[in-house]
Amino acid sequence: MMDWDLWLTVGAIIVLLAMSAFFSGSETALTAASRARLMQFEKQGSRRAGTASKLMEMRERLIGALLVGNNLVNILSSALATQALLQIFGDTAIVYATFIMTALVLVFSEVLPKTLAILRPEAFALVVAPVVRVIVIIFAPVTNLVNRIVALILRAFGVRADMASVQSAREEIRGAVDLQHADGALHKSDRDRLGAILDLAELDVSDVMVHRTRIRMLDVALPPAELVAEAAASPYTRMPLFEGESDNIVGILHAKDLLRAVQSLGGDMDKLNVRAIAKPPWYVPESTMLHDQLNAFLKKKAHFALVIDEYGEVMGLITLEDIIEEIVGEIEDEYDNEVEGLRVEPDGSVLVDGSVSIRDLNRALDWDLPDDEATTAAGLVIHEAQMIPDVGQAFTFHGVKFEVAERERNRITLLKATRQETE
Repeated sequence: MMDWDLWLTVGAIIVLLAMSAFFSGSETALTAASRARLMQFEKQGSRRAGTASKLMEMRERLIGALLVGNNLVNILSSALATQALLQIFGDTAIVYATFIMTALVLVFSEVLPKTLAILRPEAFALVVAPVVRVIVIIFAPVTNLVNRIVALILRAFGVRADMASVQSAREEIRGAVDLQHADGALHKSDRDRLGAILDLAELDVSDVMVHRTRIRMLDVALPPAELVAEAAASPYTRMPLFEGESDNIVGILHAKDLLRAVQSLGGDMDKLNVRAIAKPPWYVPESTMLHDQLNAFLKKKAHFALVIDEYGEVMGLITLEDIIEEIVGEIEDEYDNEVEGLRVEPDGSVLVDGSVSIRDLNRALDWDLPDDEATTAAGLVIHEAQMIPDVGQAFTFHGVKFEVAERERNRITLLKATRQETE
């Protein structure tokens, strides 16, 4: 009779260890599974994926229920093992039970199921989701009570559980993209595009605009023949027209409108009225977020806008192509330079125009220069040096040595940049 009771106890311990393995594996799978993949499975008609997604949304209740169940079965199995071994070894059974149950729980109820779950978290989650849902419902009163007790204890130490910071989805995606690139599963160009899409919510138009010193404008007072010649020589299809001073922009001239007007006049330039065919300028504040400006371009079916500061002064221009290039990289045609403003020298150094943006520099050379305090390479050097350096002066910061190669008045026009090797 005693042997029969002993075998029943051993069988109960095996069942409890299996239940412990189920709780441990379920916890790992439902916390490590990708919600994006589960959402795809749900769209394909998987009801189990929908159940798993709902369980992951109530993370506190899920983990609480699984921990309660896991602790219950572990404690019960240890108690049964101690009772069974007492019949065999007497008072020394407590020592044997401790070592034996620790080994069994560690191997079969913790490491083994969690390893299986982490290898295929989504598949494991789909299998256990229906059962776990029932467990969460059954243990709901206990887990709610435990969570309240924990919250009260934390509050006594000045910690608010409901105020815990949660990593934003944007940063989570960015981290996943960088990890895939580091592992070699994602090409640099793909990483740059995905990262640029995430950056749209953090950039404003002033970060990517063409500065006013680089804008190519046409003087409306020029003779029509000269104006047409300048427009034909320009690599751009849209150019601002100014009258008197360059800040007094009276319209935006499109090369196609100019061509139609010249054709309709039979080539008679003297009758050409450039002001009449120019479009009215569209002004946007420099603080406009880049994704808002992209939506505005698409909604208005426009490609070109002038950027102004808080005083109404023209700071630069922004085009739809500029924003798209932030996502896909440089869009080059037969009139563009291969890499505008950058030239790699045979010694490995890079000649950089001062007006090149830091974002373009980082993207082209895979550097990591900060763009919080400055937008251009020249601006970064001035900010870090806290002065306007002379030609020949060199500075090293953020792992790059910058040497001033050319300067016009107070404007740095050319820099020589060399990446410094770090141990």
